[in-house]
Amino acid sequence: MSNIVAVVGRPNVGKSTFFNRMIKRREAIVDAVSGVTRDRNYGKSDWNGKEFSLIDTGGYVRGSDDIFEAEIDKQVELAIDEADAIIFMVDVEAGVTGMDEVVAKLLHRSNKPVFLAVNKVDNSKRGEDAVEFYALGFEKIYPIASINGSGTGDLLDDLVNALPEKPEVEEEELPRFAVVGRPNAGKSSFINALIGEDRYIVTDVAGTTRDAIDTKYNRFGFEFNLVDTAGIRRKSKVKEDLEFYSVMRSVRALEHCDVAILVVDATRGFEGQDQNIFWLAQRNNKGIVILVNKWDLVEKDTHSVKHFEKMIRERCEPFTDVPIVFISVLTKQRIFKAIETAVEVYENRSRRIPTSKFNEVMLEIVEHMPPPAYKGKYVKIKYCTQLPTPHPTFAFFCNLPQYVKDPYKRFLENKLREKFDFTGVPITIYFRKK
Repeated sequence: MSNIVAVVGRPNVGKSTFFNRMIKRREAIVDAVSGVTRDRNYGKSDWNGKEFSLIDTGGYVRGSDDIFEAEIDKQVELAIDEADAIIFMVDVEAGVTGMDEVVAKLLHRSNKPVFLAVNKVDNSKRGEDAVEFYALGFEKIYPIASINGSGTGDLLDDLVNALPEKPEVEEEELPRFAVVGRPNAGKSSFINALIGEDRYIVTDVAGTTRDAIDTKYNRFGFEFNLVDTAGIRRKSKVKEDLEFYSVMRSVRALEHCDVAILVVDATRGFEGQDQNIFWLAQRNNKGIVILVNKWDLVEKDTHSVKHFEKMIRERCEPFTDVPIVFISVLTKQRIFKAIETAVEVYENRSRRIPTSKFNEVMLEIVEHMPPPAYKGKYVKIKYCTQLPTPHPTFAFFCNLPQYVKDPYKRFLENKLREKFDFTGVPITIYFRKK
């Protein structure tokens, strides 16, 4: 287990810039808009060979009308609870503000080691100004400049020395389930309902989750990482930089996951944007589960589910072998069924079929229904096998691979799905020269 260090402070003091410098990649969104970081953002960092997890918290703001402020407030308190040590960041340009004093009070009560980092100290004049922060009652201040890293060495030396020793636990590579979908479909609420903790800020403003965040989760004796992504928007809608980062992050989350859990808003149907995300997951050969959320809000009759499923499958063609689960995050209806289904899809994606069994089943099918002759030439399939790839890929060896057309590939794929369970998983079929 690595130690957890939280970076707290009011908005716009440079926490995210510091965070990015520490985890050496552009993970948190850095932007000059106040209050951009709305969720706790996690990353791994190390100093002098000691590894720790860093949490970049939402800007800490008191007494503001902004709907996010009360939530950010809660986030910081959660971060304080979770952290082994805290870096309290202030801004030398602004001097000591009333809000800094409020945060300082909270931190003095926390009984955790606190390191007061005075940011934006990039010349000697500002170094002198930094002294006024002793007024906040901490015994040492660390003048730093996150933008170029000056002064961070001393801060980190003292920080890692203050971290408690934790026993090493071997971290295994866990399967990753990415919860994707367009903004406001209920992705964060779905994860909150599952883990029963307000890990994400949920408000009814579209596009609240701007970063992809991982949560370790265990259910049915199966452990995996749940990745909550920002709602993916159409390119034309990506007006502000923030939105752009989120879209990039969602795409990246899809690329690095094993199973994509696509959350669809039942009140809006399966729209073009949902289809795009579906195809993106399919092109990346990810397992896919479609969750139709807000099903409790839809006027229903006995055939509603059938009609809705049929509509989705028609829009997903030709890849229609995908599980569709109707859920309501609000009433927690079937949310565990959703995860159970995702676990099944993960297992389908990892399935390996022994070559002898595969040949026995598939060659008999080919014998009954060989590829159609092309220009008077007959294609003879002699042997087939599953290739060692992360997702199901099969090679059929024959005399004239160039004459096998798409309809026959689809026929074989359908037979494969019928005989072996590959529900929710894209399949790739190659024809090779024997």
